[in-house]
Amino acid sequence: MKPTLVQLISEGKTLISDGAWGTFLQAKGMQPGECPEQWNIDHTEDVLDIARSYIAAGSDTIETNSFGGNRFKLANFGLSDKAFELNKKAAAISREAAGADKYVLGSVGPTGKMLIMGDVTEEELYEAFKEQCVALHEGGADAIVIETMTALDEASIAIKAARENTPCEVICTMTFDLLPTGEYRTMMGVSPTEMVAALKEAGAHIIGANCSNGIEGMIKITEEIRSVDAVIPVLIHANAGMPVCDNGCTVFPESPEMMANIAPKLAQAGANIIGGCCGTTPAHIHKLAEVLKK
Repeated sequence: MKPTLVQLISEGKTLISDGAWGTFLQAKGMQPGECPEQWNIDHTEDVLDIARSYIAAGSDTIETNSFGGNRFKLANFGLSDKAFELNKKAAAISREAAGADKYVLGSVGPTGKMLIMGDVTEEELYEAFKEQCVALHEGGADAIVIETMTALDEASIAIKAARENTPCEVICTMTFDLLPTGEYRTMMGVSPTEMVAALKEAGAHIIGANCSNGIEGMIKITEEIRSVDAVIPVLIHANAGMPVCDNGCTVFPESPEMMANIAPKLAQAGANIIGGCCGTTPAHIHKLAEVLKK
């Protein structure tokens, strides 16, 4: 049996994760308005090629094409009844790419529903996350990565659903914006410091941040996490810089070399699993692996 991610990290290893999926799917022909998760069924080979590209680039962990795979998000495409099928297939695809030795992280994103607004009940959220996490586990996921969260209540419910219904390690990352004051907060006002205690109490094995920041900003977020907890494993998925508009197109300016040059500082700050989010490609991951695995 291969070691868990937490065990590898406890041995002092820095692990390399994967990069962006959405822009990769678009490059393969996914049109605006299409459901990314439906591609697991209709374009299996294209999704498999994305996963294989990251494994070939040096990823130790590969996510699944299931970020919007909860029943609430899928309802926008009339696919809520296919949530289990689409998530299980997503995990099976990444499992095939990962082989026996690499790790599959089942991607679970926010539902788009807010408890504070009365959009949904805690029970409804729990059942939706349970359905998704069980399907990802059955498809072959080693861990569940609950990501891009902004509210502690939703994140905590997702963690509990994963912990109570699967044997998977559970990772949870939130997304933080830089305020004019120089502080980092989620859209719902959560700081990295506040995140740590809440996600640990909910049962997360690994915590961290993804999206909304380039790798430089992630250093400060990691340092804040480490200021209150020196032990818990930390995963960071940074964007390839902050997006800019170029001739009407959104682009991410950080090259693979630029990200790789900063990555050792992120590891020194305390990040244990390092990968990419928006704008990152297999070329970015290859450079990260090249630098960090030295």
